[in-house]
Amino acid sequence: LTVMLCKANAVRCTLFCPLSPQGGKLWGGRFVGDTDPVMEKFNASIAFDQRMWDADIRGSKAYVRALEKAKLVTTDEMTRILQGMDQLSEEWSKGIFVIQPGDEDIHTANERRLKELIGEAAGKLHTGRSRNDQVVTDMRLWMRDAISTVTENALQLISTMVERAAAEIDVLFPGYTHMQRAQPIRWSHWILSHAVALSRDVDCLQEIKRRVNVLPLGSGAIAGTPFDIDRELLQKELGFDAISLNSMDATGQRDFVVEFLFWASLCLTHLSKMAEDLMLYSTKEFSFITLSDAYSTGSSLMPQKKNADSLELIRSKAGRVFGRCAGFMMTLKGLPSSYNKDLQEDKEAMFDCYDTVHAVLQVTSGVMSTLKINQSVMEAALSPDMLATDLAYYLVRKGVPFREAHGISGKAVFTAESKNITLNQLTVEDLSAISPLFGSDVSSVWNYRSSVEQYSAPGGTAKSSVTAQVEHLRNWLKKQAQ
Repeated sequence: LTVMLCKANAVRCTLFCPLSPQGGKLWGGRFVGDTDPVMEKFNASIAFDQRMWDADIRGSKAYVRALEKAKLVTTDEMTRILQGMDQLSEEWSKGIFVIQPGDEDIHTANERRLKELIGEAAGKLHTGRSRNDQVVTDMRLWMRDAISTVTENALQLISTMVERAAAEIDVLFPGYTHMQRAQPIRWSHWILSHAVALSRDVDCLQEIKRRVNVLPLGSGAIAGTPFDIDRELLQKELGFDAISLNSMDATGQRDFVVEFLFWASLCLTHLSKMAEDLMLYSTKEFSFITLSDAYSTGSSLMPQKKNADSLELIRSKAGRVFGRCAGFMMTLKGLPSSYNKDLQEDKEAMFDCYDTVHAVLQVTSGVMSTLKINQSVMEAALSPDMLATDLAYYLVRKGVPFREAHGISGKAVFTAESKNITLNQLTVEDLSAISPLFGSDVSSVWNYRSSVEQYSAPGGTAKSSVTAQVEHLRNWLKKQAQ
């Protein structure tokens, strides 16, 4: 019975299916019978990779010039292909390109439409080229542009933060470690701590861009190209800095995607930390800052609520992006050499991380440029116990080893707590009972601005040091703009 059913199916397929219904596909010649509709959808990437249409067209235009130089197409055929590609570009840019059901990916869609426009000459465009080297070329072109955009976003945010730090340099507030009040610092010092982290992100992104900007086109599917394709011409046409060294590596690796995903994860981790601080500072309990209404939302039940949803979403996006990075790393972990269809997962991860970082950087710039600080509340939150280290330094300046001075200062803190008074309310007699080195000049310790000003070494929170940080970042920003 099983044999009879199989024979019947074979006859039905022969009678009712075209000999090669897959002939419209770039890989269709070997196959007969229709692809299962579910598989067709499962296999297709056009829903997301169509956003690389411009990169795909740019790559094809460069490639046809190389084909013409290799005498694989005539000058007339090259001209018609280039003109067709220009028309494709116009259709995409105007939003009138019509994706057909058989358009498996952006490459298939563009080649199918090109054939409709110029005829059989379109079939020569793929000579010696594989979708394996075509797609990774598209991705590198797309990511190169994406990195430029994200870099501009990051630089705008850093500039906003640096100028805010310069304008509010005289504002003091508590610095925290372990979520406990630690030492007095400048508000600007806090801002710049995050700006410096973001500047590292930009530096790292430029390094990634250098590695992205390597030409894979001309690598074929795995073995390279048998034709006299001038890869130096392709490199020049497409503006790449270098040419891939090994065709198998060029088509089968996605290190540049992983690097971008990790970069996005780290960048958003930095922004998540900043957002967490700002959320705390904006609570009624802290009231250090007030967010603009433009970056806040309300409650559907409680009319009085003003929620820092912008900051909460910034914090949450770090998890989203890291999930993409970890997921794609797991996809790569078990792959054999060369291209595998698993790599189709790269684009959705790449696009989603770019879109997320692009949005987060812009929202963060808006938050940082519009929030208001409550200086009086910030400075009122400073407390004498935060000067316990200064009390130890007072003794160090009189020759006491720091470890001993630290212990003496700790005893002073304990004494104040025992008396239920603040540290600066201890009398000279109280302090001299702990150490005879305490004199009447100890009163100079209880000054927050003097405390902050003693940290004048590079990197410190003194005004001179913070001013130097501002100038350093301003100069760094100028170099990035060159």
